[in-house]
Amino acid sequence: MPSPFPGMDPYLEAADLWPVFQHVFIACLGETLQPGLIDLYQTRVHERHYNAQAEHREEYIEIIRRSDEQLVTLLDVVSPSNKMTTAGREAFLSTRQQAKVARASLVEVDFVLQGQPMLDYSREGLPTWEYAVTVTRASQPERHEIYTATLQKRLPRFRVPLAAWDRDIVLDLQTVFSRCYERANFGGLINYRDAPVVLHDRIAIAAYNQWQQEGCPHGRDRDHWYMAVEQLTRPTKE
Repeated sequence: MPSPFPGMDPYLEAADLWPVFQHVFIACLGETLQPGLIDLYQTRVHERHYNAQAEHREEYIEIIRRSDEQLVTLLDVVSPSNKMTTAGREAFLSTRQQAKVARASLVEVDFVLQGQPMLDYSREGLPTWEYAVTVTRASQPERHEIYTATLQKRLPRFRVPLAAWDRDIVLDLQTVFSRCYERANFGGLINYRDAPVVLHDRIAIAAYNQWQQEGCPHGRDRDHWYMAVEQLTRPTKE
């Protein structure tokens, strides 16, 4: 069955589901990209390994030139461990740095509510979001193209850059997500005892309470949201 959410499903952040989700999502992402690539390019999947309380293996996609296997664009997906552990964050940033050294374009997809953002740019003047795609072109590494979504909205369409002289690929992220969700049968794996809207409301109420407890400060809404998510997803003691 399809996901009950219009876009990303926050239940997929569960520790036992995320590795499966990321693996299947990367596979679906590669399948979606490949037909749109002209004959000069191909996709390949790489893994990073690190230890953060347990061994983590996270896949990402490289778009390379067929002629010399030069990296052109790297597409990466942020995991909960990347945002919540030091080792995970360092591993993710190391992959980002490899792309920069190779002078490749970079696409980073953040589907995770928990933890601290991986952003290296200011959010000032940008709309509120739960999820974001950041595109950094090799030709303009100081600029970022930002595509956003919330729990109530579908995931965005965005442009995946290739070499500067070739046309971008337009990728519909919601289509990729839906294919992934149905392929892995997440609808049969997730226990939706709490209605999705209830989950969002619980987070919003907890974040509002945090805001009030701190004296209603201005500009800390995202911090309070992350604190509420962490509070509500923390394992309870028996």
